[in-house]
Amino acid sequence: MPDADLTEAILAAAVEGIDGAQRPGQHEMASAVTETLAGGEHLLVQAGTGTGKSLGYLAPALARLVQSPSERIVIATATLALQSQLARKDIPAALDACQRVTGKRVSHAVLKGRTNYACLYRVRDTLGSEQESLLGGSELAGALTAVATDAGSKVGAEVVALREWVETEAEAKGAADRDDAPTHTAQAWAQVSIPVRECLGAQRCPYGSQCFVERSRDQARSSQLVVTNHALLAIDAMHGGTALPEHDAVIVDEAHELVSRVTGAASHELSPQLIERVGRRCLVWLDDDLALEFLDAGEALRAALDDAPVTRIEDADGPLANTLRLVRDVARRVVSAMGGGDDSDNERKQAAAAAKEVFDIADQLATLAPHDVVWVSERERFGRQVNQAPLSVAGLMREGIFAKHPVVLTSATLSIGGNFEAVAGSVGLTEPYNRDGDDGDGAPEKPRWRGLDVGSPFDYRRQGILYVAKTLPPPSRDGIAPAILAEVAELLWAAGGRTLGLFASQRAAEAAAVHCRKELPDAEILCQGDAQLGELTRRFVATPQASLFGTLSLWQGVDVPGDTCELVIIDKIPFPRPDDPLMQARQRAVAERGGNGFMAVAATHAALLLAQGSGRLIRRLTDRGVVAVLDPRLITARYGSFLRASMPDFWMTTDRETAIGALRRLQDARAAAAHPTT
Repeated sequence: MPDADLTEAILAAAVEGIDGAQRPGQHEMASAVTETLAGGEHLLVQAGTGTGKSLGYLAPALARLVQSPSERIVIATATLALQSQLARKDIPAALDACQRVTGKRVSHAVLKGRTNYACLYRVRDTLGSEQESLLGGSELAGALTAVATDAGSKVGAEVVALREWVETEAEAKGAADRDDAPTHTAQAWAQVSIPVRECLGAQRCPYGSQCFVERSRDQARSSQLVVTNHALLAIDAMHGGTALPEHDAVIVDEAHELVSRVTGAASHELSPQLIERVGRRCLVWLDDDLALEFLDAGEALRAALDDAPVTRIEDADGPLANTLRLVRDVARRVVSAMGGGDDSDNERKQAAAAAKEVFDIADQLATLAPHDVVWVSERERFGRQVNQAPLSVAGLMREGIFAKHPVVLTSATLSIGGNFEAVAGSVGLTEPYNRDGDDGDGAPEKPRWRGLDVGSPFDYRRQGILYVAKTLPPPSRDGIAPAILAEVAELLWAAGGRTLGLFASQRAAEAAAVHCRKELPDAEILCQGDAQLGELTRRFVATPQASLFGTLSLWQGVDVPGDTCELVIIDKIPFPRPDDPLMQARQRAVAERGGNGFMAVAATHAALLLAQGSGRLIRRLTDRGVVAVLDPRLITARYGSFLRASMPDFWMTTDRETAIGALRRLQDARAAAAHPTT
């Protein structure tokens, strides 16, 4: 059976299996993905919310693997949470459908980074004596938590529970995946996992034959479909294909996040605290003078950071650059001194690996390479540190991903300003690469790609209104204006709660929450920071009349269909901070090449977030509501049309009374439905 016909059969069976509805856009997407997987040009496919894009790429992927069982396809998601959702919900449904149609079941595996799995060596050989307790881990954890009076005691209780869970996973030959672990903090998880650099390797580790990471990689190598995340895809590209098993095609879900995730994977930071921690680990194997030099290098970095501006560092002869070279040189001598010794001394090897990481980071930072951005940042709790990020990741992705396999990039938001050029450029598809030699005249071959927008099943112009508050004052650096606070309160009153407030800063979100609680004392207003974000989101979903105010983490990934969310408020166009060194550097690089740095970087960044934020409103066919943008620049500025073209095609108004009236009518309709006349 041809791939296209088999794809259609699997897709139809999968949709039927979940009691879904046929979506024309889903079929169009599946057909395009089928062509790409067969060796066609790279594909950027925008599939709006409600299209069913997961099945839109899973059906052709499974059809390909059934027809070509020796091949392997990698699916990469933006986050571990999305990876888990795909592996536990969408893929099983697609696999069942494929089996019903073909009689064959495609093998699949989930693959994450090393630190997402527990480490038996860390659990058994490097933790304290509490493992000899007569109480079981869960019992001891409960007892410790009940009497804990400080954060350290609670972390200790979590570690005990995690250790018992790890042993249970080992006995059951489980995965020891962090997502399945008992409730814990990042600090507790760090006590039962191990950084990549410090891993002894399966051959040297006394528990190598039981290693959870090795088991996950073995399963991936024996599977046709491998689900991973953007970060591991980036690491695979950076390290010559060593992080993922060999594969024949890549599908990138939530691809609007790809550049950010790859940038994060390719970035580093160095702090005085890190040098001090590593230095103390190495003390026992160093002579006193070198140990003291290492610790002093950390203090020298602290002093240099205190004197440095909180901005990009470009002076290769400046005090901070000189201090980074000092750290690098001392770290090199520490690494040399830590070498050799007893081959069975695993603690020494791990400490040496940590020192090597300090050396590598300091070396990269001290170089101040033109393709890197190095800057000083201020952390809320731990003071200053030095950061490094690549100026662009386009070359890395072009050579490490697109030059090797056919790639599908998909998301609900890939068309920025009405076309795919911005996203294609950011991932390296608009620059040449030499995939199959050249084009015959000695010039490198340019990537072959196409963009496809399969639309959305939603009728945005009928289901939603975009209200732009043209008469409000433009945003200022002095905080959220009283007129904007008043507008937020009036809109929230009109909606009867049911509001998702997306603010440019935590300060603005908190100010709006305080104002609305004062003006509308009966309203339930949840604000990011009041509790864990997951708990706040659950309360928002469970209480339709509640409102939730927050910042960037709410702009994406919050899925609240129905009348729980009938109003989305955006207080300000989400441009990057004007003092963000990485964004500044990227804008300058575009300008130096003759382009418009503001439009290519800042406006594109804002357009992507506006598309994501306004997309929170309509999540199903019956949803109705208003997106209110309280920043007049969306209408008045020259770049406004570019930003609006990236948002859902809502019916637009600048009249406040029209928006208020629409929200009040939604309230009246709910009331009428709740108390029908008899």
